[in-house]
Amino acid sequence: MEAVALRGITKEWAGHRAVDRVDLVVEKGDFLTLLGPSGCGKTTTLRMIAGLEEPTAGELYIDGKLVFSHEKRVNVPPAQRNLGLIFQSYALWPHMTVFDNVAFGLVQKKLPAAEIQERVRAALKMVDLAGLEGRFPSELSGGQQQRVAVARMLVIQPSLLLMDEPLSNLDARLRMQMRAELKHMHEQTGVTVIYVTHDQEEALTMSTKVAVMKDGRVEQLAPPDEIYERPATRFVADFTGNPRTNFLPAALVWGPGAPEGVELAARPEDIRLHRQEKPGLLSGTVYASLPAGAHVLVYVQVNGLELVVREARGSRYRIGERVWLEFDRERLNAFDVATGKRVAVYPAAAVKGR
Repeated sequence: MEAVALRGITKEWAGHRAVDRVDLVVEKGDFLTLLGPSGCGKTTTLRMIAGLEEPTAGELYIDGKLVFSHEKRVNVPPAQRNLGLIFQSYALWPHMTVFDNVAFGLVQKKLPAAEIQERVRAALKMVDLAGLEGRFPSELSGGQQQRVAVARMLVIQPSLLLMDEPLSNLDARLRMQMRAELKHMHEQTGVTVIYVTHDQEEALTMSTKVAVMKDGRVEQLAPPDEIYERPATRFVADFTGNPRTNFLPAALVWGPGAPEGVELAARPEDIRLHRQEKPGLLSGTVYASLPAGAHVLVYVQVNGLELVVREARGSRYRIGERVWLEFDRERLNAFDVATGKRVAVYPAAAVKGR
């Protein structure tokens, strides 16, 4: 069942089209992440769903109800869209206890005190803050404050939870912990979540689906594994690589109607280095070797290109050492040079280097 549906949603400012005719469907219970670089339109899209920005064109539905239509002049206020919204700043009341911060929305609705007590305690238990009801925000860690903000949204039982880069103010270790907690919360509650981030690791680890955006448009909407393993465009392959994806110019040597020029994309973990020459392998020279804890990143120069390879922990390579590169044929992707779109997945025998 559709929780949110965008039909041709567009947003323009002074002639600049920030969001360009986006069609997007979010199913009930999805954790959908809008992923992309700064300026791609992801936050603007989220704000239009929330009702904080008015689209220039298109229609928007929440739970099957039309909440915005430019042509029909429908624009339901944010407070009537039954959603919760969490920004980068948690915006907790500093003079209120944890309990009172979470209960604030219920008090505004004038619910009975007993019901408020029950719902607040249940929400705090859900985010592992039971027992901290009497503390003030200044007495909490950044991660705990973030969980209070989540509990404050969950307690009003929204049909939709919108999050705009809520972890960006946390340090790397705490961000990792909060990813696990947000994913656990989503699986426990089943609430539909739309999440905005520029962090591809964050998107791939938490989401049930990812919408990669560029220049106001959705480049690909798919589950995280598909986004990573079968990117629809060169941009998606490049943006979701960490370390970066390797691109090699090539030419197809078979296939009717195939484009003349393609680029092969190979993830660093899909290349293996050999110290002895083997038939059919590319030859290169080690430029740098960077130990990174659980693995080693080896930069290799091949015919004027610099490729990065992820090798096992403890691997040692000397600068200037000659090596041979073996590619995992099943994981190669090919992209049309002219359009940037994925052509197909080709075995190594189907292409030749250029």
